[in-house]
Amino acid sequence: MRGKGFGKEKRRTDMRREREIFRRFQEETGNRRPYRNAIVRMRKSVPTRVRVKALRQAGLNVFLYPAARVDGCDLLSDSGTGAMTTAQWAELIEGDESYGSNEGYFLLREQLVRTFGEAWRQKDPRRPNLFIFHQGRAAEHALFTIIGKTGNNLIIPSNGHFDTTGANIEANAITAVNLFSKELKQRRDHPFKGDMDVGRLRTLLSEKKQKKQIPLVFLTITNNTGGGQPVSMANIRQVSRISHRNDIPLFFDACRFAENAYFIKQRERGYAKKSIPAIVREMFSHVDGFTVSWKKDGLSNMGGSIVLRPGGLFMKRYPELLEQITDHQILTEGHPTYGGLTGRDLKALARGIATITDEGYLAHRVGQVARFGERLQRAGVPVLTPFGGHAVYLDMNRFFEGTGLAREDYPGIAFTALLLGSYGHRLCELGDFAFGREKDGKQEFPEVNYVRAAIPRLVYEDQDLAACADAIISLYRRREKIPGVVVTYGRDKTLRHFKAQFRLRT
Repeated sequence: MRGKGFGKEKRRTDMRREREIFRRFQEETGNRRPYRNAIVRMRKSVPTRVRVKALRQAGLNVFLYPAARVDGCDLLSDSGTGAMTTAQWAELIEGDESYGSNEGYFLLREQLVRTFGEAWRQKDPRRPNLFIFHQGRAAEHALFTIIGKTGNNLIIPSNGHFDTTGANIEANAITAVNLFSKELKQRRDHPFKGDMDVGRLRTLLSEKKQKKQIPLVFLTITNNTGGGQPVSMANIRQVSRISHRNDIPLFFDACRFAENAYFIKQRERGYAKKSIPAIVREMFSHVDGFTVSWKKDGLSNMGGSIVLRPGGLFMKRYPELLEQITDHQILTEGHPTYGGLTGRDLKALARGIATITDEGYLAHRVGQVARFGERLQRAGVPVLTPFGGHAVYLDMNRFFEGTGLAREDYPGIAFTALLLGSYGHRLCELGDFAFGREKDGKQEFPEVNYVRAAIPRLVYEDQDLAACADAIISLYRRREKIPGVVVTYGRDKTLRHFKAQFRLRT
């Protein structure tokens, strides 16, 4: 009898274990959506001839192409293009539009402490640590404009500066240095290709003169320029230790902090049983401040911030800069308690930050990106793997390998134009043209050469992305027929990918 009873109990235990494994599988693969559609936006089909005409008028520049005529997936950016939750829409109605010290400001401050940890609570009102801007690049502009005045020949190293980050740094006569990981260029998978190359960082800091020229070190999480790849907790700790030993503050470019935390939980040893909020707090315990565009992992359509850790190295090293940042904010954005955002935007943002660390949401978000990428990978399209959290990156060097096209032909630009004109899907070239530059009449090419398919949050379903993937596959199979482009305007401009115009080679 005892044996039979034990057998039944064992079977029940096994079944419970199997159900738990299946439940976890559903959560981790995103097979079960953690949301229901509450609002939809209708759209109309656009004839190919209309798209082609609009594309020609835009000089084949996808940034200049009218969004109303994108009738496929608009994967130009995941920045501010996501859908907000019903709870966020409710906050928009409840918004307080008082000029000074509105309700949303205090809600946002409190939510930042709950998300990033008690160490980020500022108790001294004379030393503000939260600076609100209308978006991330405005926050970067403020920080680097003020940092640029602290010395000459300054250098800011990063695991990968994004385009506007690097541009804001260099606009203030500071040198932006990218220390990509060695694994990023390798074709084999590595769980954290977004890491900073700490060997190169140590080399940079080993020269006494250069060390004095580094006002802060930057870690971008996840590494957008580096293919949306995550940064490991081990790398965060290591970069923090190296920076602090040299009396240099460490900052995050924290746009996709929650997605980065999810990858740490999934891929890094010792974190599988930790919650996402706990991982986020540990990540931010190692830095002295961060800039952020809330248009990504804030689930907001607008907003950005500089946030400084009270008692952190940045505040200790640059106490005089706090008032300068506040003055810059007031002159360019508005009162420090709204900083270029409406009161209702601040309330919706606070709610978005509270939502973004939900593990069910993150599992679906990251799983959707992976399923899109896997569809391309199965068809042989060269993509960066493992897949990041917000986008799939097509490797243009491998995509056009053997076709005879030179890098100077910018085939990635031609590919994005043909995909949009022929199929109605909009992607973005982030490679040889976007990050390259004209110097002394010659082209200097970047270390990475991608076309990015950035997936907006909570907007598309898998069938939408499958249609986009099939269009990419179709063009890949006919890649020998894709011509390069001739740059007709803007080759020598700064941030040229936003402004330039092209025509297909004939």
